[in-house]
Amino acid sequence: SFFKKEGIKIGRDKFFDVLRERNLLIKNKKHKKTTTNSNHNFRKYPNKTHGLVVEKANQLWVSDITYISFGRSFYYLNLVMDAYSRKIVGWHLSDSLKAEGTIAALKMAITTLPHHHSGLMHHSDRGSQYCCKAYVKLLNKHKIIISMTENGDPYENILAERINRTIKEEFLDQFVFCNYQEAQKVTAKSVRSYNRLRPHSSLDFLTPQQAHLKTGPLKKR
Repeated sequence: SFFKKEGIKIGRDKFFDVLRERNLLIKNKKHKKTTTNSNHNFRKYPNKTHGLVVEKANQLWVSDITYISFGRSFYYLNLVMDAYSRKIVGWHLSDSLKAEGTIAALKMAITTLPHHHSGLMHHSDRGSQYCCKAYVKLLNKHKIIISMTENGDPYENILAERINRTIKEEFLDQFVFCNYQEAQKVTAKSVRSYNRLRPHSSLDFLTPQQAHLKTGPLKKR
Protein backbone atom coordinates (compact mmCIF):
# COMPACT_ATOMS: atom_id res chain seq x y z
CA SER A 1 0.00 0.00 0.00
CA PHE A 2 0.98 3.66 -0.20
CA PHE A 3 1.60 3.84 3.56
CA LYS A 4 3.94 0.82 3.60
CA LYS A 5 5.78 2.06 0.54
CA GLU A 6 6.39 5.44 2.17
CA GLY A 7 7.20 3.92 5.58
CA ILE A 8 4.21 5.54 7.29
CA LYS A 9 2.71 3.81 10.33
CA ILE A 10 -0.74 5.13 11.26
CA GLY A 11 -3.91 3.55 12.64
CA ARG A 12 -7.34 3.93 11.10
CA ASP A 13 -8.70 6.27 13.80
CA LYS A 14 -5.59 8.47 13.71
CA PHE A 15 -5.78 8.60 9.92
CA PHE A 16 -9.39 9.78 10.08
CA ASP A 17 -8.41 12.37 12.71
CA VAL A 18 -5.83 13.77 10.31
CA LEU A 19 -8.40 13.92 7.49
CA ARG A 20 -10.96 15.54 9.78
CA GLU A 21 -8.50 18.25 10.90
CA ARG A 22 -7.98 19.17 7.25
CA ASN A 23 -11.68 18.99 6.30
CA LEU A 24 -10.97 16.12 3.90
CA LEU A 25 -13.66 13.74 5.15
CA ILE A 26 -16.68 13.19 2.90
CA LYS A 27 -19.78 13.97 4.93
CA ASN A 28 -22.74 11.61 4.87
CA LYS A 29 -25.76 13.13 3.20
CA LYS A 30 -28.74 12.93 5.51
CA HIS A 31 -32.27 13.46 4.30
CA LYS A 32 -33.79 16.17 6.42
CA LYS A 33 -37.41 17.19 6.31
CA THR A 34 -38.08 20.91 6.65
CA THR A 35 -40.71 21.69 9.29
CA THR A 36 -40.39 25.48 9.49
CA ASN A 37 -41.72 27.89 6.88
CA SER A 38 -41.20 31.48 8.00
CA ASN A 39 -41.88 32.92 4.56
CA HIS A 40 -45.43 34.07 5.27
CA ASN A 41 -47.41 37.26 5.87
CA PHE A 42 -48.50 36.58 9.45
CA ARG A 43 -47.19 38.85 12.19
CA LYS A 44 -43.85 37.76 13.67
CA TYR A 45 -43.10 38.51 17.33
CA PRO A 46 -39.75 39.48 18.94
CA ASN A 47 -37.68 37.20 21.14
CA LYS A 48 -38.52 38.05 24.76
CA THR A 49 -36.48 35.28 26.38
CA HIS A 50 -33.15 37.17 26.43
CA GLY A 51 -32.03 37.48 30.05
CA LEU A 52 -35.06 35.57 31.34
CA VAL A 53 -34.31 33.51 34.47
CA VAL A 54 -36.69 30.54 34.66
CA GLU A 55 -37.35 29.61 38.30
CA LYS A 56 -40.62 27.66 38.22
CA ALA A 57 -42.91 25.58 36.08
CA ASN A 58 -45.38 27.33 33.78
CA GLN A 59 -43.13 30.36 33.44
CA LEU A 60 -41.80 29.54 29.97
CA TRP A 61 -43.09 27.04 27.43
CA VAL A 62 -41.13 26.18 24.30
CA SER A 63 -42.64 24.58 21.19
CA ASP A 64 -41.22 22.74 18.23
CA ILE A 65 -42.10 20.28 15.45
CA THR A 66 -40.10 17.24 14.35
CA TYR A 67 -40.74 14.56 11.75
CA ILE A 68 -40.95 10.78 12.14
CA SER A 69 -40.37 8.51 9.16
CA PHE A 70 -43.35 6.42 8.06
CA GLY A 71 -42.46 4.39 4.99
CA ARG A 72 -41.82 6.92 2.25
CA SER A 73 -43.74 9.67 4.03
CA PHE A 74 -43.65 11.32 7.46
CA TYR A 75 -45.66 12.00 10.57
CA TYR A 76 -45.10 15.29 12.39
CA LEU A 77 -44.75 15.46 16.16
CA ASN A 78 -45.82 18.79 17.67
CA LEU A 79 -44.53 19.33 21.21
CA VAL A 80 -45.03 21.96 23.91
CA MET A 81 -42.48 21.69 26.73
CA ASP A 82 -41.97 23.43 30.04
CA ALA A 83 -38.53 25.05 30.08
CA TYR A 84 -38.11 24.74 33.87
CA SER A 85 -38.99 21.06 34.32
CA ARG A 86 -38.37 19.81 30.75
CA LYS A 87 -41.81 18.20 31.00
CA ILE A 88 -43.80 17.70 27.80
CA VAL A 89 -47.11 19.36 28.67
CA GLY A 90 -48.73 19.08 25.25
CA TRP A 91 -48.23 17.01 22.10
CA HIS A 92 -49.97 15.95 18.91
CA LEU A 93 -48.99 13.62 16.09
CA SER A 94 -50.08 14.86 12.65
CA ASP A 95 -49.90 13.55 9.11
CA SER A 96 -49.29 17.06 7.77
CA LEU A 97 -47.66 20.36 8.73
CA LYS A 98 -50.97 22.19 8.98
CA ALA A 99 -51.55 24.38 12.04
CA GLU A 100 -54.18 22.00 13.41
CA GLY A 101 -51.37 19.89 14.89
CA THR A 102 -49.68 22.72 16.76
CA ILE A 103 -53.06 24.02 17.95
CA ALA A 104 -54.02 20.57 19.29
CA ALA A 105 -50.70 20.33 21.19
CA LEU A 106 -51.22 23.81 22.66
CA LYS A 107 -54.78 22.98 23.74
CA MET A 108 -53.50 19.91 25.58
CA ALA A 109 -50.83 22.01 27.30
CA ILE A 110 -53.38 24.63 28.37
CA THR A 111 -55.46 21.96 30.16
CA THR A 112 -52.48 21.41 32.51
CA LEU A 113 -52.39 25.05 33.67
CA PRO A 114 -53.61 26.05 37.14
CA HIS A 115 -56.71 28.29 37.03
CA HIS A 116 -54.97 31.43 38.26
CA HIS A 117 -51.70 31.28 36.33
CA SER A 118 -49.91 34.49 35.34
CA GLY A 119 -46.77 35.54 33.52
CA LEU A 120 -46.50 32.45 31.29
CA MET A 121 -44.50 32.98 28.07
CA HIS A 122 -44.67 30.80 24.95
CA HIS A 123 -41.53 30.65 22.79
CA SER A 124 -41.27 29.13 19.31
CA ASP A 125 -39.73 29.63 15.90
CA ARG A 126 -41.41 31.88 13.33
CA GLY A 127 -43.10 29.10 11.40
CA SER A 128 -46.53 29.77 9.97
CA GLN A 129 -48.04 27.21 12.38
CA TYR A 130 -47.12 29.43 15.35
CA CYS A 131 -47.77 32.79 13.69
CA CYS A 132 -51.20 31.97 12.24
CA LYS A 133 -54.22 33.82 13.59
CA ALA A 134 -55.82 30.77 15.26
CA TYR A 135 -52.67 29.92 17.27
CA VAL A 136 -52.04 33.51 18.32
CA LYS A 137 -55.71 33.93 19.25
CA LEU A 138 -55.50 30.90 21.55
CA LEU A 139 -52.40 32.27 23.27
CA ASN A 140 -54.00 35.69 23.74
CA LYS A 141 -57.22 34.13 25.05
CA HIS A 142 -55.30 32.48 27.88
CA LYS A 143 -53.11 35.53 28.55
CA ILE A 144 -49.91 33.80 27.42
CA ILE A 145 -47.07 36.12 26.33
CA ILE A 146 -45.76 35.44 22.81
CA SER A 147 -42.03 35.18 22.04
CA MET A 148 -40.35 33.96 18.86
CA THR A 149 -36.86 33.36 17.51
CA GLU A 150 -35.30 36.16 15.48
CA ASN A 151 -33.33 35.97 12.23
CA GLY A 152 -33.96 32.23 12.00
CA ASP A 153 -31.27 31.47 14.58
CA PRO A 154 -31.79 27.79 15.64
CA TYR A 155 -29.87 28.31 18.89
CA GLU A 156 -32.64 30.57 20.14
CA ASN A 157 -34.96 27.57 20.44
CA ILE A 158 -32.36 24.93 21.19
CA LEU A 159 -34.09 23.54 24.33
CA ALA A 160 -37.24 22.63 22.42
CA GLU A 161 -35.22 21.11 19.59
CA ARG A 162 -33.08 19.10 22.02
CA ILE A 163 -36.07 17.58 23.83
CA ASN A 164 -37.82 16.90 20.54
CA ARG A 165 -34.69 15.13 19.30
CA THR A 166 -34.53 13.07 22.53
CA ILE A 167 -38.09 11.82 22.09
CA LYS A 168 -37.45 11.05 18.45
CA GLU A 169 -34.04 9.36 18.70
CA GLU A 170 -34.30 7.60 22.08
CA PHE A 171 -37.89 6.45 21.83
CA LEU A 172 -39.56 6.64 18.41
CA ASP A 173 -36.76 5.88 15.93
CA GLN A 174 -36.57 2.28 17.16
CA PHE A 175 -40.05 1.50 15.82
CA VAL A 176 -41.44 0.82 12.36
CA PHE A 177 -45.06 1.94 12.32
CA CYS A 178 -47.77 0.13 10.38
CA ASN A 179 -50.38 2.89 10.64
CA TYR A 180 -51.26 6.17 12.33
CA GLN A 181 -53.04 4.50 15.27
CA GLU A 182 -49.94 2.49 16.14
CA ALA A 183 -47.70 5.57 15.85
CA GLN A 184 -50.10 7.52 18.08
CA LYS A 185 -50.09 4.78 20.72
CA VAL A 186 -46.29 4.48 20.77
CA THR A 187 -45.88 8.27 20.92
CA ALA A 188 -48.22 8.53 23.93
CA LYS A 189 -46.27 5.79 25.73
CA SER A 190 -42.94 7.45 24.85
CA VAL A 191 -44.06 10.83 26.21
CA ARG A 192 -45.24 9.20 29.46
CA SER A 193 -41.93 7.36 29.82
CA TYR A 194 -39.93 10.51 29.14
CA ASN A 195 -41.93 12.57 31.66
CA ARG A 196 -42.13 10.01 34.46
CA LEU A 197 -39.19 7.63 34.16
CA ARG A 198 -36.24 9.53 32.69
CA PRO A 199 -34.16 11.46 35.31
CA HIS A 200 -32.18 14.46 34.03
CA SER A 201 -28.74 15.42 35.28
CA SER A 202 -29.71 19.06 34.63
CA LEU A 203 -32.71 18.63 36.97
CA ASP A 204 -30.80 17.33 40.01
CA PHE A 205 -31.55 13.80 38.74
CA LEU A 206 -35.30 14.35 38.98
CA THR A 207 -37.72 13.26 36.30
CA PRO A 208 -39.56 16.06 34.45
CA GLN A 209 -42.75 15.07 36.29
CA GLN A 210 -41.01 15.48 39.67
CA ALA A 211 -39.26 18.71 38.67
CA HIS A 212 -42.58 20.19 37.54
CA LEU A 213 -43.70 20.27 41.18
CA LYS A 214 -40.60 22.14 42.37
CA THR A 215 -39.68 25.84 42.46
CA GLY A 216 -36.34 27.60 42.59
CA PRO A 217 -33.02 26.69 40.95
CA LEU A 218 -32.41 23.01 40.23
CA LYS A 219 -28.87 21.68 40.55
CA LYS A 220 -27.07 20.59 37.40
CA ARG A 221 -25.00 17.47 38.13
